[in-house]
Amino acid sequence: MNITSANIRKWSMLGQRGSVFGIAFPELAGEYDNIKLVTADLSLLSGMDRFIQKYPDKFLNVGIAEQNMIGISAGLAMSGYNVFATTYASFIAVRSLEHVRQHLSFLGCNVKLIGSSAGVVAAKSGVSHWATEDIAFTRVLPNMQIFSPADSLEAIKIIEYAMKNDGPMYIRLSGGLNCPIVYKEDYDFVPGKLVKLKDGLAEDRKTKVALIATGLMVSRTMDAVKKLEEEETEVAYSVYNMHTIKPLDKEGLDKIFDSYDVIVTIEEHNVLGGMGSAVAEYKATKERAPRQVFIGFDDSFYPAGNQDFVLDEAGLSVDKIADRIKEVLA
Repeated sequence: MNITSANIRKWSMLGQRGSVFGIAFPELAGEYDNIKLVTADLSLLSGMDRFIQKYPDKFLNVGIAEQNMIGISAGLAMSGYNVFATTYASFIAVRSLEHVRQHLSFLGCNVKLIGSSAGVVAAKSGVSHWATEDIAFTRVLPNMQIFSPADSLEAIKIIEYAMKNDGPMYIRLSGGLNCPIVYKEDYDFVPGKLVKLKDGLAEDRKTKVALIATGLMVSRTMDAVKKLEEEETEVAYSVYNMHTIKPLDKEGLDKIFDSYDVIVTIEEHNVLGGMGSAVAEYKATKERAPRQVFIGFDDSFYPAGNQDFVLDEAGLSVDKIADRIKEVLA
């Protein structure tokens, strides 16, 4: 992939789904002969036209049959194909969960699930098209790797990794059109490793706070920190991007537990069972660890509207993230 500042801006405008299916797959498919891209009637919305025109033999549309799609994908994987199966995250990780468990997790089939419109990207479509439980459902499945990219560039890098590596994966695409840019230039993507985007440890302040975010919330967390630092001089903030939720970066978390007074996890997902829960489960094995604050969907559904409206209702706007952190530290 040709990673330039201009391309990063273009991929941002296309969003994570548009960048993955409209840019990454058409370019990478020429290098890998055994790819199969399978969808449940979502080719047009996903921007697959270019891929279908170039590689019609590598594409399969099973129609509106998400559960069947998992079985078909498992069969293709057993026949030697490197399969990528995609539809809305709510359908692929929730509606199809039993099939994912039996065919992919248990059998270890080489199928990569790409859940588009994760979180509340499809906000106006209502709860049926939201995915705020998908991390919880997929995280408990053995053999399953789980990725949640922060921006379009990282989404492409995760697809590149998935092309080269075998085994079931769940890739959660939460950034819609005009996805905020987190990485303004190329970087080395290391699966399973936290990325420190802002280092507050060197600052001479009384309280050290580590903010761990995933997906679309990474950029919002960075913006919330800017807002907080304009108002608060006694707190030093560090920001981490957890693009890999499973396997968990235990070594990186150990360093965080040893270095900070408070940990805040931020995700576009239910606070039960998500990325924050994964951190807390590991933290519970330690003799001493800092307090953790969970920011996400507070075990609730919210009214439909545009994405910013729903996120604000859930307390995930930049202002409300900042306010929650201020309230906790007070």
